[in-house]
Amino acid sequence: MSLSKEALQSLAGLGVATVYEASGRQGLVDLPLQPLNPGSRVAGPARTVLCAQNDNLMVHAAMAVAQPGEVLVIAMPEAQPVALVGELLATQALRRGVAGMLIDAAVRDAEALSQMGLPIWARYIRARGAERKTPGRLGVPLTLGGTTIHNGDIVVLDTDGAVVVAAQRAEEVLQAAQARARREAGLREQFAAGVLSIDLYGLRPQVEEELSRAKEG
Repeated sequence: MSLSKEALQSLAGLGVATVYEASGRQGLVDLPLQPLNPGSRVAGPARTVLCAQNDNLMVHAAMAVAQPGEVLVIAMPEAQPVALVGELLATQALRRGVAGMLIDAAVRDAEALSQMGLPIWARYIRARGAERKTPGRLGVPLTLGGTTIHNGDIVVLDTDGAVVVAAQRAEEVLQAAQARARREAGLREQFAAGVLSIDLYGLRPQVEEELSRAKEG
């Protein structure tokens, strides 16, 4: 079952860390991603794009089928600092209503991209451009940072990075993430009032000896 626009907005607002924990610590895209628009939060169904090595022909092809609200997930067989997306492709994506891009390669025209308002996360920023010669595949599973992403899986992105929720678990994870956010709100109030996590979580016995030494010192 696909999530509604409101449900996707809720996932985006909850954020990567909360969704990751609520999903049972599954789906983390463990890559050093750079957000071109820091502070952006996005959640949307993946449109997977497998490019040929150092070639962005399939990114151009993806613009012909991309749907509003989708997150384009773009990769090559081997991640390299080659720019698969620049200002001109991003302009097309913005016009198509793409919600964001997750790119396991480089982007260029970084200053222009940061001003466009299209949320983009990329592994590298480099000027080196790609070729447009060799077909790849659209809609095939991609593995990024240890996580396999299928077309239609929900991708959540924020300043912490990216997490992927399998489409069939999306509603379940959303509910778990909302419950976790409510619990954390209560914890925040207690910590602000002076309660210590070491006591609330019952951790003091594990470190009592070290705390005693610290007090003596």
